[in-house]
Amino acid sequence: MALDPPTMLTISTALAAAAALYLAVEWRSIRESSLLLWSAGFATITVGSTLALLRMSGFLLIGVWFANGLLVLAHGFFLLGVARFTQVRLSRAWSLIVVAWLALLLLPDEPSWSKVMLVANSLLIALLSLRASFLLRPHGKSLSVGAVQLRYVMLVHGLFYIAKAITAVVPGTLIDLAALRGEIIQISLVEGAMAIMLIALSMTGTERYRREKQIARLAERDPLTALYNRRALEIRAARLLAGVSSARPGALLLIDIDHFKPVNDLYGHTAGDRLLVALSELIRSILPEGALAARLGGDEFVIVLNDASNERVEQMGDLLRKQFHQVASQSFATPEAVTLSIGASLFDQPPASLAVLIEQGDAVLYESKRGGRNRMRLVDRTLAASEPVR
Repeated sequence: MALDPPTMLTISTALAAAAALYLAVEWRSIRESSLLLWSAGFATITVGSTLALLRMSGFLLIGVWFANGLLVLAHGFFLLGVARFTQVRLSRAWSLIVVAWLALLLLPDEPSWSKVMLVANSLLIALLSLRASFLLRPHGKSLSVGAVQLRYVMLVHGLFYIAKAITAVVPGTLIDLAALRGEIIQISLVEGAMAIMLIALSMTGTERYRREKQIARLAERDPLTALYNRRALEIRAARLLAGVSSARPGALLLIDIDHFKPVNDLYGHTAGDRLLVALSELIRSILPEGALAARLGGDEFVIVLNDASNERVEQMGDLLRKQFHQVASQSFATPEAVTLSIGASLFDQPPASLAVLIEQGDAVLYESKRGGRNRMRLVDRTLAASEPVR
């Protein structure tokens, strides 16, 4: 089968339709609006490529002007999808592209109109493609393989259309949009089919990677408080604890709510959940950079610090107790005050494991509760604390 213009348009139509359907199916499972916008872009290309076949039957208004306009619209959908993916708000000035395209209706019906139409069409598509590529720049963060591929596919696609516009103004270049004649048109049809495949694959890979990252992030978080769960804490604490030394001691604070059960009994479990969320937010507000916080289960929380000191741990513990007591007393009236007991330990040698550290913290927490609750018990296990005073 010869790759003549009608054949290439038919191939592009089939590829675009397949891409639109595939992205729509992906959207049904992932529910990301960017996928829906990209699917709409390929659906628009499907319609535009189908209508483009009518130009050879003499329907120039539909087959040339309207079909090319749909190609510009499709790239507008691509840009909107990228903007939604990168969470960037586009300026309303981009809607002027529609006005620019409508202005082409004023072109005189002369032999030169094909070149003017091609130049205008190419520059508008290049502008949309390059803007989409620019939005996908790293911003100092690593991009997924799909996003990087999409960025460079849109970049090359946009540069191709700039070259296409430049070629169109070279004297002697044959361009006949009505009959699809001209070398640049032939090349453009081939590039269009390749771009459809690459853009569709990149878009799907981009969203799937982000979805997988979201699932992984949810798997390591406590569903109620959004703090790390115990499994995630064990993984992340390993590096922090490995850096503990006499110059940079570490600390663990084990936190437990006093008289939490009466809140559930008197006000219901929903009220108890609200109190747990409030505590998690207080923990986040005082958490220093590089520290870790997690919910171990029930009403028990843990904070792991690096580069700690007795003063720093005591200050954090006292601040957290006071803030929590204020929140709890204002929200829930109970026979006994709802407060915090904290067991803290300071150490300058990497522990055998996080489990050992938590077990030690549990013993200190028990001493804190036995001492009357609503207090913090701190044990200094550093070498400096064990040295005799001279």
